[in-house]
Amino acid sequence: MKNKNTYIVPLALIFSLFFIWAISSNLLPTMIRQLMKTFELSAFQASLTEASYWLAYFIFPIPIAMFMKRYSYKAGIILGLLIAALGGLLFFPAAEIREYWAYLTIFFIVATGMCFLETAANPYVTVLGNPDTASRRLTLAQSFNGLGAFIAAMFLSRLVLSGDNYSRADIPADYPGGWDGFVQVETNSMKLPYLLLAGVLVLIALVFIFSHLPKIKEGDKEEGNIKGEKLIDFSVFKHSHLRWGVIAQFFYNGGQTAINAMFLIYACKYVGLEEGSAITFFGYYMLAFLAGRWIGTLLMVKFKPKNMLVVYALVNIVLCGVIIGFGGMIGLYAMLGVSFFMSIMYPTQFSLALKGLGSKTKSGSAFLVMAIVGNVILPPLTGRIMDAFPAFYQVAYIVPLICFIFCGYYGWKKSEP
Repeated sequence: MKNKNTYIVPLALIFSLFFIWAISSNLLPTMIRQLMKTFELSAFQASLTEASYWLAYFIFPIPIAMFMKRYSYKAGIILGLLIAALGGLLFFPAAEIREYWAYLTIFFIVATGMCFLETAANPYVTVLGNPDTASRRLTLAQSFNGLGAFIAAMFLSRLVLSGDNYSRADIPADYPGGWDGFVQVETNSMKLPYLLLAGVLVLIALVFIFSHLPKIKEGDKEEGNIKGEKLIDFSVFKHSHLRWGVIAQFFYNGGQTAINAMFLIYACKYVGLEEGSAITFFGYYMLAFLAGRWIGTLLMVKFKPKNMLVVYALVNIVLCGVIIGFGGMIGLYAMLGVSFFMSIMYPTQFSLALKGLGSKTKSGSAFLVMAIVGNVILPPLTGRIMDAFPAFYQVAYIVPLICFIFCGYYGWKKSEP
């Protein structure tokens, strides 16, 4: 058995990826709010931003897993970083085009790069050390995901959202350039965060190029040694805990993203908060998520991950009921609790589903990442319900409530190999 210190540097590098893709995905609610203003979109239309981003996670995991099976985790990570950096730079021509389809395309490209990182990093963390502590190790890694989410929500969002919320009808007569001038200013504000992100991605890619990552044995095969093996193995679905894990991840991802995507719309349009106050609440929302990840990591020393998954899901079912029953500011505060108790669900379900897969780990990981297609389907559904019932908008949160029921069921009945 290798000395655990052998894994410190590789784990540190992999943990940085969790931080980076969290910034990318958690800027999306801010972009939804911004695009809703600049292109005069409904909640449903704006939610297609999330759909375009997460669609890449449905299309590419299998090709990515095949690529990494043929080469290595490291090669997949470097390629993913460079693709995502390219997507970030495309915000500059998009600001000149000023068409909604251009932004949907860019988010798809950025997500393709991030999909490489996620398909590689999640299973890499689970196999890089003692199998008995895989869930705790992945939850710790996902804590850095929570940190990135907090920074994106509390700080980078302020680089994008100006606080001005004009429409064609009420824009001040003396605004420079009128409506077109306002749209250009708001569009230009989206460039800086993605320029910074692209620069960081290129730097991290260079670090990975010149760093050593140990090749991992999955079963009796070392990565890159594929003689006699399938590049993607559909027989992994014979493992019921993986099969149900994919279903649970579909619902978890869709439920979480529905709440994230609608947060600023809920706070600004329905509760009536100013953008600055809404951003602050969104920062607290992500801070609760970060705290949940750290505390969850500590609790897993004493409690079984599957039992924690059940309890956290039950709490969130109740909190979603509070949102539906009360709406308004009470619902907004309830969302802070939902964020805390969502925190461990993704990494816990991911690690439970991969347990004991051996050489099929990359294939299992690919299918689990594909389950993020829930983000393509459930947030637009939530937005559609919100648009359809403006007087009872909070009924839309029946969607994440149902999702948490499935997560709790997986932990209770279907997570054992």
